[in-house]
Amino acid sequence: MSDDHPPPHALPALPALNAFTLLRALFRRRRRTPGARTPRSAFMLDSIDQAWLQRYREALGFPDHGVPLTFYYLLAQRAQVATMLDPGFPFRLAGTVHAENALRLETPCQPGLPLVLNTTVAIRPPNEKGAVYATLDTTGEQEGRTVFACRSTYLVVRGGRAGHGRTRTPDSALAPLASWRLAPASGRAYARLSGDWNPIHLWHWSARLMGMQRPIIHGMHTLARACAELERAGGRPVALLDARFKAPAPLGSELVLGADPANGTLVVRCGERTVAQGRFAYAGGAADV
Repeated sequence: MSDDHPPPHALPALPALNAFTLLRALFRRRRRTPGARTPRSAFMLDSIDQAWLQRYREALGFPDHGVPLTFYYLLAQRAQVATMLDPGFPFRLAGTVHAENALRLETPCQPGLPLVLNTTVAIRPPNEKGAVYATLDTTGEQEGRTVFACRSTYLVVRGGRAGHGRTRTPDSALAPLASWRLAPASGRAYARLSGDWNPIHLWHWSARLMGMQRPIIHGMHTLARACAELERAGGRPVALLDARFKAPAPLGSELVLGADPANGTLVVRCGERTVAQGRFAYAGGAADV
């Protein structure tokens, strides 16, 4: 796509995310074309499906109004997956690991209006362990105004193991705010909502085919549940959510959210393990990104 942005009416429709997308990802080969540009994309969503939005709110525990911050990730994910399936993206999508995610609300969305999603890609140099991360930045715009920004960081090349032991995060001491137990079918339920049918989230047999002992919940399901609990506790919407995924959470396990609204820190734990940790801000509060 050229640097000159085409008018919104000329943009392709935002692609769907479903099991067929997974098949494309599984059979796409890694390519490295000398001199190839890092891909960027622009897509158009005519409007947000109100029935889909309502199912999302009900499934994750959000109030029966508005667009939850984490819902925008479902839109950004569709744009980001399509971008990573572009021939210019030099890594296979299959096997990538969602490592970090940051969402920021800029302007309230009008669900009935078209939404333009622009995505850019940055490939980080290998770190000291040889691991490579790709960062995808997606913005959603309506009538020239930015509604939301989503930055997703994916591990695309695994590095070697370091010789250091685990350190205990100070966020583990955050006061418990809420807890929830993951139903055995919660991975499949979220896949129906999100379109993310990665086998590691579905059944024991499919997770084992991918090298996992047990199926695990989607990381963004964890952040969405945490976001809903933060909104319930604070009585207002969350406008910033920035977290790193630290460990998988098996289906059937109990997750505990700890938070400190005074400094905007959060942690989600599964037993003694930290599943995710990061920061948040309510709408109307300070939110440095």
